[in-house]
This record gives sequence, C-alpha cells and structure tokens, in this order.
Amino acid sequence: METGKLYLIPTPLGEPAWRDVLPKGNHEILDSIEIYIVEEIRTARRFLKQAGISKPIDSLTFFELNEHTAPEETEGYLDAALAGKDIGLLSEAGLPCIADPGNTIVKLAHSKGIKVVPFVGPSSLLLALMSSGFNGQKFVFHGYLPVKPNDRHTTLRSLEKDIQQHHRTQLFIEAPYRNLAMLESILKACHPETFLCIAMDLTLESEYISTRPIRMWKSNLPDLHKRPAVFLLGE
Repeated sequence: METGKLYLIPTPLGEPAWRDVLPKGNHEILDSIEIYIVEEIRTARRFLKQAGISKPIDSLTFFELNEHTAPEETEGYLDAALAGKDIGLLSEAGLPCIADPGNTIVKLAHSKGIKVVPFVGPSSLLLALMSSGFNGQKFVFHGYLPVKPNDRHTTLRSLEKDIQQHHRTQLFIEAPYRNLAMLESILKACHPETFLCIAMDLTLESEYISTRPIRMWKSNLPDLHKRPAVFLLGE
C-alpha cells in the first residue's frame, strides 16, 4: 500500500486573507486533508475556517506539537500516513520548521519513508533579508539572542565581528514585548557605522522596513512595541 504524504503548509504572518499570500494550490490540498499536526489547535482551526475548506472543522483530527509535547507523544503522529492518508503540518505563522517547531516530525517522516512535500508561503526571515539590502549570499539566523543585557551585548559584538570577518548578514528575532530592549542593546553594543535593518509586520498593512547605520537610528526610533520583528545586522 502506498503511504500518504506529509505536506508542510505555511500560514499567513498576520490577518490578511490567505489568498493574499498563499498560492491557490495550497487551498486545494488543505481541502483534501483530514489530519493535521499543529502548534496550537485553536489558531489552526481558525486558519482553516478562514481558508474556507469544505470539510466541517469538527470532523478533522489535530495533533499538537509544541514545547510542551514530549518526544514519545509524537511517535504515533504519522501512523495515518503509513496507512495511506495525507497529513498536513501547519505553521502557527509563516513556514513550518523555520523559526517554528516541526522539524522532528519531518525527520521522523524521512526515517519512515513518508514523502515530505513543502509548500510555498511567506517567511518573515526571507522577506526581511530580501528587503534589507544586505548580503543574501551569506547569512546566519541566530533565533533569539540572550535575554540578560551583558550576555546580549557580548553576543552582538560577536555578530558584528562576524560581519567584518566573513561578510555574513546576521538575522535574529525577539519576543515582541522585548523589542525595544533589544534595539537599545543594539544601539549601545554596535559600531555607529554598522548597518541595522528592522523589518516589522511583514505582509501586513502596517509593514515597516528600514535599513540605516546605527548612528542614524538613535534619533529616529520606530514604534516597536509588541510588533513581530526581524532584526538584521550587515554592511
């Protein structure tokens, strides 16, 4: 018997309709899947309802995969694929497995011989890199930097040194409510001529993208509070 497929399905980064940021083909697959692996069931149900799938939401099966999920719980998540049914891995926002949980399921799928099918959709990291003006040939994503100010200062200096030595763009993110603290650390730790790009609310009406030297940020700070942002350092 042929196994089912594991579809890696992106979701919008915010409130715009799925049609604005996702290809039509994604919707056709969504409409055929009955089993989903998701980070949070409530938001997954809301997205599928907004996408207008024809199946009743209550008829679908959801498995949660997040920081509270024990590894042994996920062993059976792909059983339906082994029995021939397709499964969808839904991101909370953007692309599955990119600054997002799910890679363990994808790795498990490969080990079981289940075909993995990635779908096109928005990635805040790649959109930020594209629009920054920085080196897109060599770049490093660091996830979250240390929270403690001294450790964060040391890390930022290290990233700046990597730019100087290897000419690699440095990308990182922060919890939206700590954005201002992150920006203050960047302005203190980095050289005035190092370039900083801040990309916020990507694909939304409130989208903000600006690249300038550190010295030019100090007198003109945007409203960062609780807005999803990507920070990039480059040259």
